[in-house]
Amino acid sequence: MKRIILTGGGTAGHVTPNIALLPRLKELGYDIHYIGSYNGIEKELIEQFGIPYHGISSGKLRRYFSVQNFTDPFRVLKGLGEAKRLIKILKPDVIFSKGGFVSVPVVIAGKGRHVPVIIHESDMTPGLANKLALPSATKVCCNFPETLSHLPEGKAVLTGSPIRQELLSGDKYKALEFLHFTSDKPVILVIGGSLGSVAVNEAVRGILPELLKSFQVVHLCGKGKVDDSLKNLEGYAQFEYIKEELKDLFALTDIVISRAGANAICELLALHKPNLLIPLPASQSRGDQILNARSFERQGYSMVLEEEALNQEVLLTAIRKLYENRETYIEAMKRSHQQNSIDTIIDLIESVVNK
Repeated sequence: MKRIILTGGGTAGHVTPNIALLPRLKELGYDIHYIGSYNGIEKELIEQFGIPYHGISSGKLRRYFSVQNFTDPFRVLKGLGEAKRLIKILKPDVIFSKGGFVSVPVVIAGKGRHVPVIIHESDMTPGLANKLALPSATKVCCNFPETLSHLPEGKAVLTGSPIRQELLSGDKYKALEFLHFTSDKPVILVIGGSLGSVAVNEAVRGILPELLKSFQVVHLCGKGKVDDSLKNLEGYAQFEYIKEELKDLFALTDIVISRAGANAICELLALHKPNLLIPLPASQSRGDQILNARSFERQGYSMVLEEEALNQEVLLTAIRKLYENRETYIEAMKRSHQQNSIDTIIDLIESVVNK
C-alpha cells in the first residue's frame, strides 16, 4: 500500500486544501498520515476524518522582536528530531505539505530520508515557511501565474488550490429555507474571514437600508461580531461563521464580498462566483492579500477595493457595478485553467510515487 504524509498547520488555510485531497487519496488506496503541531487547529480539523495524527513540537520564525524568538528555535529543532523519527517509522512514499511553520521540519526531514516532497504555496509570493522548505522540495504547486517567477525553475507547477468538493454540491432551496429569504431578490454573501473584519462589517452595515431595497444579504461577520440590533432585519442574515450550510449558501449566492485570502478566492473561482475583494491592508499583513486580489483582477475574476478607499458610497457603487457585470466575471472564471486542481496535484503525487 502506498503511504503519504500530509502536513501543514497554524491556520485553517494550511489545512483545508489537504482535506480536499483526502477523498481522491483514499480512492487510490493511499494509507494517509498527518503530521501537525501538538494542539494546533490542524489537529481538531484532521482528527474528525479518522486520519492518524502525529503531533510534533513547533515554533515560529518571526520577522519582529519577541521573547519567543529566543526559545522557538529549540522547539523547531525538537520538532525536526520528532519528524525524523516519524518518517523513519512510517516510511512514506511521498510527503505533501501545505505550509505553515510546523511543516518545515517535516519537509526537511523528508528530504533527509530521500522521500519525495511536494509543497503548495497559496499566495503570490512564498511565505517564510515555504521559503525555508523550497530547497527540500521535489515539486512546488502554486495558485497564481505570477508566482512561477518566484520559484525554482523546473520545480514549479501552476495547479490552483484544492477545493473541498462538497462546496460544489449546494442546494439553493435549502438555503432559502434556512435563511427565510425570498426568491425574488438576488443574494450577496459577505465573508470577512474567520475572525471577521471590522472595516468590512461596518461598511456593509452602513449601507444596508439602501442595499436591501435591491438585494438580500448573508453576512458572515466573524466571532463576537454579530450586531444584535440587526437580528430581525428582513432580508439580512448574520452569523459568526457557517459550516455545514456553507455549500447551500454558495449555491444561492449571486455575488460575494470577501477578503482576499488565497484559499477563499480559489473557492470563489471554482464556484464561478463574481466577487468584490477587499484585501487585508499591508499595515496588517505582509501584503499577500493585496497581491492575490490584484492577480485575480488582472485575470478578470474579481473587482478589487482596497480598505483605505473603503467608504459607504464607494462600496455601494462597486456592488451595483459588480452585479450589473456579473456575467463577464463568470465567463472569465469558466475559462480558467485552474479548474482541476485536485486532479493536477494528485497526478503530481502519483508521478513521484511511481517514478
